[in-house]
Amino acid sequence: MTSPTAAAKQQVPAEISRSWLLLSAREEERFDKARASRSDQLILDLEDGVDPSHKDSARESVLRWFGDGNDAWVRVNVHGTSFWKDDIELLRGKDGLAGVMLAKVERPEEVTETFERLGGKTPVIPLIESALGIESAVEIAQADGVFRLAFGSGDYRRDTGTAATDLAMSYPRSRLTVASAIAGLTGPIDGPTVSKSHPILRDQSETAVSLGLTGKLCLDTNQLSVINEMFSPPASDVGWAREFLAEFNERGRVVRDGSDLPRLHRAERIDGLARAFGIEPV
Repeated sequence: MTSPTAAAKQQVPAEISRSWLLLSAREEERFDKARASRSDQLILDLEDGVDPSHKDSARESVLRWFGDGNDAWVRVNVHGTSFWKDDIELLRGKDGLAGVMLAKVERPEEVTETFERLGGKTPVIPLIESALGIESAVEIAQADGVFRLAFGSGDYRRDTGTAATDLAMSYPRSRLTVASAIAGLTGPIDGPTVSKSHPILRDQSETAVSLGLTGKLCLDTNQLSVINEMFSPPASDVGWAREFLAEFNERGRVVRDGSDLPRLHRAERIDGLARAFGIEPV
């Protein structure tokens, strides 16, 4: 059997990527190692990961790395700030820019203007990090340029005073899942788990998956194997999906009862993810 982690360096499309490694754009010496890690996607951070006095040098590091033929997502600063304007001006039209993650989004107009200023082609992931952002999630998800939604769980907790428990986090996570479904987007990307404990990471990832999230931000490369495993279909599910699809095709794809179409949809989704992640049935 091929494990999800062993196959993580396949080119996984961003639409279904599981692990999103966030790295300060100040740490240029780590860019190559991060790109070669098990992360499905790399995000170079120009926002909270960079002190205001170092924003210019961080942007130069990103452009220099892009100039060497590399690519990545970039987390840009909060809409409307001078830092955001400088980020967008510098990144517009640059080869290597896979897309941007827009920090602290609270209104759909913030996403739309970012998308338009980047030329109307660069995908935008709104990072929703506040009570107002969560309550505006349905409108934000439908804004021009939105690619997927992401949850800034740490700042959300600071804004609302809620704890990091599964119960407290179930409402904002579910809001993002529902908003994504309404807009026809892939399920949202969960916030990072700060703890270095793999059992805690597994528990939090399992909860996120149960609430419909399909990926997770990550601050530590040691977490990548767990995230990729937890956000991938289990090998047993892959076996069921392929057996169902084989049997369904053998009978001429004839629908026998009301359960066939839901099972077909689930089987096709599992099979598609398994092929993208390199997972084989038991």
